[in-house]
Amino acid sequence: FPVTIYDIRRKRALLVSPTASGKSLIIFLVAAYYIPKKVLIIVPDVGLVHQMASDLVSYGCPESFIHKIHAGEEKDVPSAHITISTWQSVYKLPSSWFKKYDVIIGDEAHLLKAKSLVEIMEKLTECEYRYGFTGTLDGTQTNKLVLEGLFGPVKQVTTTKEMIEKKNASPIEIRGIVLSHSQDARQLFAKTKPDYKGELTYIVRSAARNKFLVNLTSSLKNNTLLLFNYVDHGKLLFDAIKKANPDRSVFFVYGGVEGRERDSIRKFAEENTNVIIVASYKTFSTGINIPSLENVVFGSPSKSRIRVLQSIGRSLRLSDKKESAKLYDVADDISWKSYKNHTNKHFTERIEMYNQERFDYKIYTIQLKGNV
Repeated sequence: FPVTIYDIRRKRALLVSPTASGKSLIIFLVAAYYIPKKVLIIVPDVGLVHQMASDLVSYGCPESFIHKIHAGEEKDVPSAHITISTWQSVYKLPSSWFKKYDVIIGDEAHLLKAKSLVEIMEKLTECEYRYGFTGTLDGTQTNKLVLEGLFGPVKQVTTTKEMIEKKNASPIEIRGIVLSHSQDARQLFAKTKPDYKGELTYIVRSAARNKFLVNLTSSLKNNTLLLFNYVDHGKLLFDAIKKANPDRSVFFVYGGVEGRERDSIRKFAEENTNVIIVASYKTFSTGINIPSLENVVFGSPSKSRIRVLQSIGRSLRLSDKKESAKLYDVADDISWKSYKNHTNKHFTERIEMYNQERFDYKIYTIQLKGNV
């Protein structure tokens, strides 16, 4: 058990527990250990409130022990032993509200906004036991030090590579797909040198690129997750994929989709096959539990280490419905002579990340047809 008697006696720990390593089970065991003390579990978004509650119940926790807080919900249910809340729902509450909690557990601690998390922790003056959980730290010393100051010293539960080698996580095949843009686009980029935002605007509006993403996603068998950054881009891809796949269940998930609906989509995907989910990185790159998910497609580029590794983690859970996980890391080469575009540089950084994590990968170059 990753939380040892030593950690319990020390009353603090920050556990780095990668996706598929049993993080929610560890959280359940820690919470159960302290009952009848009052336990507050903080998560970064409303979808994870419902999923965490569902996970705890599946491990044997009575539903009557759990109270869920998010927008519009009652803040106090005295009979509840475990309260699960988004940080947004409680960080502005007065210190008196926090006094009843003896145990604080921060799930996906790397996503909890530092200032708000500090405010919550400072109000927990009566809280003796503090545990933070995260699948990934962002690699910066500042991020690590802030979280250690709030929860305690970092403890690595295991690594993704170790879990794969021990057959506790699905093996992963990474396919880097470099889309080679037209010579006209390359020369224009070299001349104008757009900033990162300008480059992203061009990429998400590229009809040729979007057509490639629709065809790629539609060609993949079994449950597939296509991730995007911008809602308008995601909606465009969703509409095209839904039209191209009349016989498949296709869902669109972004910040405007209510938490219970997100959880229903997650459960539907787990109970069915050949489902396509077009979702924003913000809503589905972290914490979402769909063991049968086989394919993940990066529809928008990302330069965040946490986001990339967490997104990969969505497909690593074991399931008898798949043999391996597959990641399609779609990158864009709009370079010309000595000029190298931003997102191509970020792809190089992701490859270095895969090397650090000891993931196997192959890189393919595809010439985009059309100028835009």
